[in-house]
Amino acid sequence: MEYKQAIILRVDVGMSKGKLAAQAAHASLDSALKAMQRDKVFKEGIFEAWRKEGAKKVVLKVESEEALRKIRDKATQANLVNALIKDAGLTEVPAGTVTALAIGPDEEKKIDKITKDLNAL
Repeated sequence: MEYKQAIILRVDVGMSKGKLAAQAAHASLDSALKAMQRDKVFKEGIFEAWRKEGAKKVVLKVESEEALRKIRDKATQANLVNALIKDAGLTEVPAGTVTALAIGPDEEKKIDKITKDLNAL
């Protein structure tokens, strides 16, 4: 089985490349930590399997907060671990700005069902 994590970034906010990278890192880490916790509770082993496969990630983009929230809703409905990131507002965007979403790690095919129509960043 193949596993991956999808990281989705809002490009309509106008963040710099560095800010985009930081938001992607926040989303990736938060979602991975949730996956580790899920594995402890349900004894699934998805996080470790993903890590052993090389911790595959894909970075995608959306054009609005609404689009990001719709994707999050689909991920939640599919029982996929996810993390929605709201910025602290210390640098480029106002506090509370929704900037990123990570889904997984989980089975690649499950994540692809939700993210298949998105373009790479």
